[in-house]
Amino acid sequence: MTDHSDAPLIDGDVEANLEKQQAADNESQRNKKVLARQVARYLIQNPTFFAENIELLETIQFPRESGKTVSLMTHQTNLLRERNIEMRQRLDQLLQNARHNDEMFSHSRRLVLELLEARTVAEAGDALLKSFREDFGVEVTALTLFGPLPGSAGKLGQVRTSARANAEGSIGSILRNGRTVCGTLRPSENAYLFGKQADQVASAAVVPLADQLGILAVGSSDPNHYRSSLGTLFLSYIGEVLERLLPRLLEKS
Repeated sequence: MTDHSDAPLIDGDVEANLEKQQAADNESQRNKKVLARQVARYLIQNPTFFAENIELLETIQFPRESGKTVSLMTHQTNLLRERNIEMRQRLDQLLQNARHNDEMFSHSRRLVLELLEARTVAEAGDALLKSFREDFGVEVTALTLFGPLPGSAGKLGQVRTSARANAEGSIGSILRNGRTVCGTLRPSENAYLFGKQADQVASAAVVPLADQLGILAVGSSDPNHYRSSLGTLFLSYIGEVLERLLPRLLEKS
């Protein structure tokens, strides 16, 4: 008969050995952490250490995403190259923004001068629509003045007219808001603002003119072009120019 009396003792020895090995591993990890803190503290207190031991820099290794390691020198070179690329990209973006702003200023200046030189509402409207189309790339522009406008019949050119009551019924919420609105409009709003060109408009920006004078609207076939977050500073600025100019031209009509 085989004697199995020693089996539990063997299992117990194995378990004990495993526990000792685990304890030793834990102690080794703690020692490494303590040593790492000591090394870090030493380097902080002695910032010239590597300058005095330059040969050690080549022995320092850094892990990479690929799993490979590289020397500190190579790591620093790669880091500087990446930062250089990032800085060039930022500089390119700044230059593009500067060129865009210069173009916007030049086009805006020319438009304002042409508006100031206009002798009639029709001339002002023609200058506005031409500039928006050719200089600013606007697909659809509509300038609507609220009537009645005595003595102006047939003298407004491309400028549209509408009774204030009709405007309230079609775009009342936009008028009551009183601020420039961007985004996708309801079909009835598009129809009122852009007339026969309404089916070309998927997004729009609308500027109510002060003192119930009228409304300026621009549209795009791109539903995302005039987003609700789109900056409206330029359109609001042109709206303010029209608010001051058109009443004087209407008096001359």
